[in-house]
Amino acid sequence: MKKEADLANLRHSLAHLLAAAVLELYPGTKNTIGPAIEDGFYYDFEFGSPISDKDLPKIEKKMKEILKKWDKFSHEEKNEKEARNFFKDNAYKLELIDEIKEKKENITFYACGEFVDLCRGGHVESPSKEINPDAFKLDRIAGAYWRGDEKNKMLTRIYGLAFETKAELEAYTKQREEAEKRDHKKLGKELDLFTFSDLVGAGLPLWTPKGTLMRHLLDDYVWNLRKAYGYERVEIPHITKKQLYETSGHWDKFQDQLFHIKTREGHEFVLKPMNCPHHTQIFARRPHSYRDMPQRYANTTMQYRDEQSGELSGLSRVRSISIDDAHVFCRNDQIEREIGNIWNIVDEFYGVFGFGLEVRLSLRDPKTPEKYLGLPEYWEKAEKILRDIAKKRKVKTIEGIGEAAFYGPKIDFIAKDSLGREWQVATIQLDFNQPKRFGLYFTTEKGTQELVIMIHAAIMGSLERFMSILIEHYAGAFPLWLSPVQVRVLPIGEAHLEYSREIFEALKNENIRVELDESNETLGKKIRNGKTEKIPYLVVLGDKEKESKTLTAEGRTEKLENISLEKFMARLKEEIKNKK
Repeated sequence: MKKEADLANLRHSLAHLLAAAVLELYPGTKNTIGPAIEDGFYYDFEFGSPISDKDLPKIEKKMKEILKKWDKFSHEEKNEKEARNFFKDNAYKLELIDEIKEKKENITFYACGEFVDLCRGGHVESPSKEINPDAFKLDRIAGAYWRGDEKNKMLTRIYGLAFETKAELEAYTKQREEAEKRDHKKLGKELDLFTFSDLVGAGLPLWTPKGTLMRHLLDDYVWNLRKAYGYERVEIPHITKKQLYETSGHWDKFQDQLFHIKTREGHEFVLKPMNCPHHTQIFARRPHSYRDMPQRYANTTMQYRDEQSGELSGLSRVRSISIDDAHVFCRNDQIEREIGNIWNIVDEFYGVFGFGLEVRLSLRDPKTPEKYLGLPEYWEKAEKILRDIAKKRKVKTIEGIGEAAFYGPKIDFIAKDSLGREWQVATIQLDFNQPKRFGLYFTTEKGTQELVIMIHAAIMGSLERFMSILIEHYAGAFPLWLSPVQVRVLPIGEAHLEYSREIFEALKNENIRVELDESNETLGKKIRNGKTEKIPYLVVLGDKEKESKTLTAEGRTEKLENISLEKFMARLKEEIKNKK
């Protein structure tokens, strides 16, 4: 497998190849920008007349024809006059040239074959030798605003997939096909977990009884793990005066992403986009001594961010975000223990779902100090503490420079799902800056004042996003403890209804989430419906079961025949208790 940088160069080269093919097939088209991306490349164009996905095979064929003649990339620097003259008919390139000159950078052109483009570089040396024509393919067409600004013209974006080998491309394509089957937007609707309404608004999911039940089961599990470590629940309002975020520093950084509210009296409020500043004010309600520390607050609550419409995607990117938030206010000498306890919760929670976890230390970028709050010594101390904690736990970490929160470094946990995809999930953030800005101190045993340390912790993070991950991880076939319906009772015929109702009531009385299918459908249809709805156990009751006072239960992996109700119930309870 090529190194990441080499693969990016290959993909960037293919973006140039795509542009060359398009300009040859569609003269008069204006090419704009074409970067490498995670799974391939794209290029944005302004076409004279619309094209569609049906045109992609023709463009791909042309790319492979041109590739045979592309022996070597060459580049040269041009002055502004030369560059502007070359692209005199392309307003997009002229805008890029203006931007390059404003940054006082060199204007570089790259050429391969007969195609020349304005480019900073990053290509393979010899495309015809280094690019496997069977290891890339054009993928889809989408609309994209120039520079991502909805005020600008809508362009046509052509996406391509690209890998080093044909086998890698095929493996990726197969994985993506499986991911499409597991798409949480599709399964969420089929399993009746959530819905969206145009009257309510995009990015504002509505949770059905089944979806709400799952949210509560997950949140209760996190709460029980936290409760064992001494956390207490708090609640906060959904709006606040903007002054709270001015003090915290969020206002200057995020005010454009907030929903603003003007009162009748002219006061300015916002819907809360995060919870930590509110929690500081609960801590600040009274003085604290060293004996009171730590204070541990837990609060699953909704927050709101004005995401752009084009960025919204099912539950993965929404405007109303439920966070299982917690904040610990502690002394310096308590940091390691408190972070260790949170880490234990993360390990236990994600272990239940079979997620493998990687750990990233998300740190500031010293080259851009203006992005972060607080003194450099605060950051150096906080980053050292997190490194030392990870080292003591003998955990291999990767460092994400520039990935820190603007107020402090963090430990981010990366989960790998059943398809091998990686998701950033839980986070632990160490913050010296919010307490300083809000003046949070405690009285030491010597009677002096010492700055409080704040630890931010989210286990699931966004419940919406975590639900989207979980739906796709399990393909909707949730473990018994988490399934909205755990058992469905299926009488074969009318003669078996009375016995089926007895079984149904007995399971229900033991707090098993059970349904009784009294429809007139055939048994085959009832079983198919139950499997489509991914119900863990389907209990079939007919003459044999009625006479022997037993039941037949069809699970996902095995069939239990002639089992007594007592043994079946014991099995269910054991499976639920152990969260198998």
